[in-house]
Amino acid sequence: MKHRYIAILSLLVSAPAQAADFDHSSWNALLTDNVEMVPDGSSSTVNYGKFEEDRVALKSYLDAMAKVSRTEFDGWSKPDQLAFLINAYNAWTVELILTRYPDLVSIKELGSLTQSPWQKAFIPLLGETVSLDNIEHDMIRGSGLYNDPRIHFGVNCASIGCPALLNEAFVGSKLDQQLDMMTKGFLSDRSRNRLEDGNLAVSSIFNWYGGDFEQGWRGAETLDEFFALYADSLGLSAEDIEALDSGDMEITFLEYDWRLNDSKGPGNAENSNFISPIWLIRSNPILGAAAGGVLLVLVGGVVFFIRRRRRTKAVQA
Repeated sequence: MKHRYIAILSLLVSAPAQAADFDHSSWNALLTDNVEMVPDGSSSTVNYGKFEEDRVALKSYLDAMAKVSRTEFDGWSKPDQLAFLINAYNAWTVELILTRYPDLVSIKELGSLTQSPWQKAFIPLLGETVSLDNIEHDMIRGSGLYNDPRIHFGVNCASIGCPALLNEAFVGSKLDQQLDMMTKGFLSDRSRNRLEDGNLAVSSIFNWYGGDFEQGWRGAETLDEFFALYADSLGLSAEDIEALDSGDMEITFLEYDWRLNDSKGPGNAENSNFISPIWLIRSNPILGAAAGGVLLVLVGGVVFFIRRRRRTKAVQA
């Protein structure tokens, strides 16, 4: 009897994660109807006006996602988990845009002086209320579970500079193929990644998240090595790869286009690149610590000045 219990326990412990039974078909239908990919898959535009008409269906999908418990989620395979989180990020981004559409040029207008749109905690997910930043940087990048830099070509920030919003839902059973397709499509877009004046000019994504591409995924320990994996998509020759590896070719970063990826066309870019300094401080611990230090120095200076004036007045009295 004792041996039987041990055997059963061993089976439970070693049981593989189950495939998710969560249904993404409604999100898939919304994407198919409202997202238009260019023929080579390098970019897409979103018909937010049509999404607005389909908002009941969108909210129904988001409500279904909110009902998934952490325990249920943890029982899924990693591809199913990651597909769920990417879909959640993208669907909630569309919902966020619709809160003010069509009266906005950029998603950044949905932030405030003290909080970026990605820092707003408004998303019910896995038993918590989280932000888009929480989904991307904590649940996906920061969890240590997935370690796949290609997620940067799956999550979509509703901007022209961002990788395309795929016109189908991500699903665990073909997630690897979908992410690879999105990576190749983005890298083949010469408006965002190209050889220029003897250098490789790439999207600012590789500047902001460069470390994610240097964690040994498929053997890539440097950004150069990651680019070598996708040399064909980038249009790099063997000589170009060698020049990158030797340092003879410099990597530069292109300006990001934060205008809305609207099928009606982009709006005026005048205010689309606004970034509040407080957003940067809140999202970067080093900047936050530095800002805190500066604030302490300023406060200390004011206190010192006030005390000195009081002492001077006391002496004069």
